[in-house]
Formats: sequence, C-alpha cells, structure tokens
Amino acid sequence: MAADPLDRLRAICLELPEVTEKLNHGMPSWVRSRNTVVQFYDGPRRGEDLIGMWAPAPPGVREDLVTQEPDRFYVPPYGGDDWVGVRLDRDPDWDEVAAIVREAYRLVAPRRLVAQLDDE
Repeated sequence: MAADPLDRLRAICLELPEVTEKLNHGMPSWVRSRNTVVQFYDGPRRGEDLIGMWAPAPPGVREDLVTQEPDRFYVPPYGGDDWVGVRLDRDPDWDEVAAIVREAYRLVAPRRLVAQLDDE
C-alpha cells in the first residue's frame, strides 16, 4: 500500500461540511451531528485479515457491489441494512472511495449541506 488507508480516508471525510471524527468502539468514524457517515474498520486489531470502511449506501447498491465484486466489497457486521463495506487493503481506487463517501454523506446530511457539497 502506497499510503496509510486511514490517513487517506480521514482526508476524504474531513473535507465534507460539518463532519468531525470520533472514536466508535475504538475505531475512527466520521459523523455529521449524530449521523455516522463512515466507520473505519481495522480488522488486524480484532484478529481479522481485513482493513476497510463501512458506509450507508442507497437501497440495493450494497447487494449489487457485493455480488459483482466480492473481493472489494462486503456486508459489514454492523450498520444498517444498506451499509456497504469497502476493502481498503487491496489497492483501492481512491476516487471511487471518495465517491462512496460523498454518497454516504448525501444520505445522512440535511439538504442545505448536500447543496453546499454540490456547489463546491
């Protein structure tokens, strides 16, 4: 991996309007108000061979991604029914990761902030 996935993900998340970082079960997450936008997952700390992120996705998107590319996307053990897991330890496409994060933000942020994001 060329760069630390946590640092890359953090930079993407903290560019979003009114998003802050907090710890959730010992792992970084990025929230807007009380709504989680992205949860980082450090599997090796938990005895698993996976570094990834979890984020809300529009209905049906998770199933499509997991079915089409199960080596890159997965169903996270926590989160909502439509949350998608994205592997960050397999040379991720960071533009795609940023697009997934922005879509997750659109799902949890109020319209005025989504409009601000779209204006940038």
